Amino acid sequence: MRDASEALIVIDVQNDFCPGGALAVAGGNEIIGPVNDLMGDFAVKVLTQDWHPADHGSFAGNHPGAAPFSVVDMPYGPQVLWPTHCVQGTAGAAFHPGLLTDPADLILRKGFRSGIDSYSAFFENDHSTATGLEGYLRSRGVRDLTFVGLALDFCVAWSAIDAARLGFRARVIESACRAIDLNGSLADARTAMVDAGVILEA
Repeated sequence: MRDASEALIVIDVQNDFCPGGALAVAGGNEIIGPVNDLMGDFAVKVLTQDWHPADHGSFAGNHPGAAPFSVVDMPYGPQVLWPTHCVQGTAGAAFHPGLLTDPADLILRKGFRSGIDSYSAFFENDHSTATGLEGYLRSRGVRDLTFVGLALDFCVAWSAIDAARLGFRARVIESACRAIDLNGSLADARTAMVDAGVILEA
């Protein structure tokens, strides 16, 4: 067991991000065993869950004529328009059935405001609206964070970068992540993580 100052943050291991889901990440189901194995190593364990209303502004279907994976300007900046996914209360929004959820100390739902997306576990995409995760971790005395989950180049990367900027020691275990890799997004995310001081581990 690692020191109590270390936490495992498991990002969005949900049905819609696994094969067969609405926004499937190739090989997303392959990380479930490694993630479950890590659970027993950490005293503090947090799961995040994408939790969108049906009218969410990041859904291409809510922008007439817009194609999935196109980009639009929102008040908070550029926004990728995604296929409808992880709608509140649906099977797609549920955690993958193979993921161990009982060991989690906290399940953090994000992306529930219809007007703004939320990749990071710490902030919505305006980079200022906080989710409350920072306060929770600090109240637990956590200083070091290990990130795993889906998808590496979006929600995992944004979460790890924010963690580093907030002063946490942030590490990403890439073998326990999978990426979308949209137009070079994986390479860009790796560069951004390294530049922010995130430790990338194979």
